[in-house]
Amino acid sequence: MLQQVAEGVLVHQSELLQNNTVVVQGKDGVLLVDPGITDDEMLCLANDLHKYGRPVAAGFSTHPDWDHALWHTEFGEAPRYGTARCAKFLEHLLSDPDWKAHLAEGLPPEIAEETPLDLFGRITGLPAGTARIPWDGPEARIIELPAHAPGHAAVLIEQSRVLIAGDMLSDVLIPMLDDSADPIEDYLVGLRRLEDVTDDVDIVIPGHGSVGTADQLHARIDLDRAYVHALRDGIPPSDPRIGPSAKPGWEWVSDIHEGQAQSVARRGGREGTGG
Repeated sequence: MLQQVAEGVLVHQSELLQNNTVVVQGKDGVLLVDPGITDDEMLCLANDLHKYGRPVAAGFSTHPDWDHALWHTEFGEAPRYGTARCAKFLEHLLSDPDWKAHLAEGLPPEIAEETPLDLFGRITGLPAGTARIPWDGPEARIIELPAHAPGHAAVLIEQSRVLIAGDMLSDVLIPMLDDSADPIEDYLVGLRRLEDVTDDVDIVIPGHGSVGTADQLHARIDLDRAYVHALRDGIPPSDPRIGPSAKPGWEWVSDIHEGQAQSVARRGGREGTGG
């Protein structure tokens, strides 16, 4: 079910992972950001858009993770965009003849049979440095972030003062590092780029979890930075998203933390020291 969070901006949230699909209303259609994860949920969204007479004018994937680069036939053949790095990563993945089998192995078992992969990853890469998503609607500023995944980007809907944060600034997921040469510093740079636009934001929509207000946006940046600093410094983080205080059903996030802590420790402190 679509929920309006700001003027011209609506959210459709998945049940399992609380993925937030964002719908931005334009003159003749909508911009669909991170379209969803199961066949039934995407069909429900398509039916809602049809009911309101809102065809999909364009799609955008904030990054190439499986749960942000899917599509459904009922959305039509609108152009689907991502950053140049996002599209290049997906192109390389799809060049493997066995990509579908490999991807399916990593899906949550609860929805593995319900996730349509036929249209996965068919993203048109925007030229490097492209500032805005090309579509006939409210200006959607692209903020590329060297954090979490190749070609990761946030989107700022300036007219509505809404920040679509991709897989950052979640109230249920800790920062998840990319497998880059310097993932700690990359994540801190990403947080600084998001912090640079906070004066233009009233509403933040994370890839997973609850929609937040401007005050919550600042708190989430601070919480994410504190977590990354704790990883860098090799100290146990004080973070409500892991351990006994984790949201019921999200206890597995603690396992992600343990894996990241071990990975950073193995690097022997080679990560950056910026903040």
